[in-house]
Amino acid sequence: MLDVLLTASVSFIISFLAIPVVLQIADQKKLFDVPDERKVHTHPVASLGGVGIFGGFLLASLLSIQGYLNPEFQYFFAAALVIFFLGLKDDLVVLSASKKFVGQVVAASIIIHLGGIRLDSMHGLFGFEQLPEGFALALSYLTIIVIINSFNLIDGVDGLAASLGTLTMLIFGTYFFVIDQQAYALLAFALAGSLVAFLIFNHHPAKIFMGDSGSLMVGLVNAILVIKFINVAGDPSVAVPIQSAVAIGVSILIVPLLDTLRVFAIRIFNGRSPFTPDRNHVHHLLLARGLGHSAVTFTCVSINIFFVVMAYLGRSLGSTTLLLIMLTLSFSGLGLLYYRRPQRTMVVARRMNGAMELKTASKVVTLTQETEAATADKK
Repeated sequence: MLDVLLTASVSFIISFLAIPVVLQIADQKKLFDVPDERKVHTHPVASLGGVGIFGGFLLASLLSIQGYLNPEFQYFFAAALVIFFLGLKDDLVVLSASKKFVGQVVAASIIIHLGGIRLDSMHGLFGFEQLPEGFALALSYLTIIVIINSFNLIDGVDGLAASLGTLTMLIFGTYFFVIDQQAYALLAFALAGSLVAFLIFNHHPAKIFMGDSGSLMVGLVNAILVIKFINVAGDPSVAVPIQSAVAIGVSILIVPLLDTLRVFAIRIFNGRSPFTPDRNHVHHLLLARGLGHSAVTFTCVSINIFFVVMAYLGRSLGSTTLLLIMLTLSFSGLGLLYYRRPQRTMVVARRMNGAMELKTASKVVTLTQETEAATADKK
């Protein structure tokens, strides 16, 4: 227990001290995420919070997790480095969807083939048990890539992605601690500590965003832990086996996961790339209902907790029945939000010449004095 507390404390302290430095550098270099018609913030905000999160998480994990007893973790950290620098570059200079996808496939391959984290069984879901080799690999890649993107896509409202990430890390960390899988518990609590520190600066109105460097990395850690959870919790020989492990694993990630799958399906159905940005996410729909940032975050986290509790209490029903119930409830609630079309929000920024438009090839731009003055007038 002491190791867990120390790990969470170290990651919290490092991130808490690092984020103000990131803010200072962003202010000195004038590197900000400028609002556009798709974003919900109305003034430039630094979006390099992932640097502080990753720093605290990585250092605390390396100090607490014994690598010689857990050799697979070297590959987890290697994959996290790939994802972090991929996200960091996307925060500074916009990457194409294809380049981001290739980077995510590289990280997933490290986790699957070197780290040994993969889905070899459906654990009774829809009547399937052991999976053929090819199908198991494809499902593992799909699961990891979707979860990585789910936290990236849900990161659209102040505090939302970090709050959901903290919730999932606490749940995974607690379970792995109870079954004496200490290394995985430490990994989860290390990220939880960093995210709590980040939330101090990210609650509405946010001083900083986590950016892709943070959200993609949070998604990666969640992908590792949920696959490990499903494989371990479904094993009757562990200290605390859990029935319907697949459905419970889905319930822990249900808000970001279901929102991503739904939005991807809508985009593909409309003949667009699944990575094309839009305003169809659940947080956009809730904002259109008149909720503020804090209310949207509280609502989404509360819904996620509700599904986790419901899945755990109904675990005796089996994964298939439980998953169908969760999907029915989820899509019923989403239907009420989706069919009330959100009001379109227009955000206007000035160019240096006074024109009411700002186009850039980068998410993070250097603001000139003229642009700073124009944005200051709008605050």
